[in-house]
Amino acid sequence: MSGVAGAGSQRDAGAVIDPTDAAPVLTQGTADRALARSAVSRRAGRRGPSDWRKRLEIAVLVAPALVLFLIFVVWPIVQAARYSLFRWNGLEPMTNFIGLDNYKEVLGDTVFRNALGHNFTIVVLSLLIQLPLGLGIALLLNRKMRGRTVLRLIIFVPYVIAEVIAAVVWLLLLQPRGPLDAMLEAFHLTGIRQLWLAEPKIVLYTMFGVLTWKYLGFAIILFLAGLQSVPIELSEAAALDGASWWQTQRRITIPLLGPTIRIWAFLSMIGSLQLFDMVWVMTHGGPGRSTETMVTYMISVGFDRNRLGYGTAVAIVLFAISLGMALLYQRFILRRDNIEADSGRKR
Repeated sequence: MSGVAGAGSQRDAGAVIDPTDAAPVLTQGTADRALARSAVSRRAGRRGPSDWRKRLEIAVLVAPALVLFLIFVVWPIVQAARYSLFRWNGLEPMTNFIGLDNYKEVLGDTVFRNALGHNFTIVVLSLLIQLPLGLGIALLLNRKMRGRTVLRLIIFVPYVIAEVIAAVVWLLLLQPRGPLDAMLEAFHLTGIRQLWLAEPKIVLYTMFGVLTWKYLGFAIILFLAGLQSVPIELSEAAALDGASWWQTQRRITIPLLGPTIRIWAFLSMIGSLQLFDMVWVMTHGGPGRSTETMVTYMISVGFDRNRLGYGTAVAIVLFAISLGMALLYQRFILRRDNIEADSGRKR
């Protein structure tokens, strides 16, 4: 028995290590793989009629939007950059080329730097006040309560009102001895009455209060839309584990709402940098330029003083700041959100 077993084991070992038996198998497998790779490469190199048809369809669909983008976005930016290199009043031919002198004047102007500071003040106040206020109201309105739909409608109404109409209404409300002062007097709060739009120390904060009333509804609706994507099973599981409502919101809901919050923050920052309509109607940048923004400064020096070359330089600086913030957002925030979303789908 041992001799038979030894002979069998020797034949098995010979079958494994005999190169004459293994060579045909390896050669055949290698040939199959080579043929498969060559077939794939031939298919990739040979485009069928359906592939070209798809490319043509994509080109036809994208071309109109691309043409409009080039005409109404790229070309005006290029033209504005060209105008900013001239001392030009908008009427005479552009013959006085001054290079970067307009940019030097813009960056060295104290009024422009103050306007830039006002814009960033609005940005910071929006993130510090509008974000927690809008998030808190959205969390409350996301709960089941009577009249929830009506409350959502009331909160969103100011956002859909045109900026000029809202600015005119608040301009009338904030006039000295106007409706707001009359209401404060009715509640015996005459001590806090102010010249809301005439006192340089408080007018910027008054303007921010009006802006909060106007745009808070957008933040709330955006957060409510984001809350619909949060699985309710997570809140129910947390409640079963004994977590309170606030603990559930802080540990589960708000972290999952992170991408929506970051999108709102980006839109709020860009909107604060481009603030114009309501400030122009209510204060015209005053009193004493205490509510001047970059856009109101651009309009006042560009059109009121007939310095269109200088005004376009201000516009290019504003564009560069907004573009820089957009690129930073895409690089450090949006890219991370996309990576997290892709990893979540793979899991």
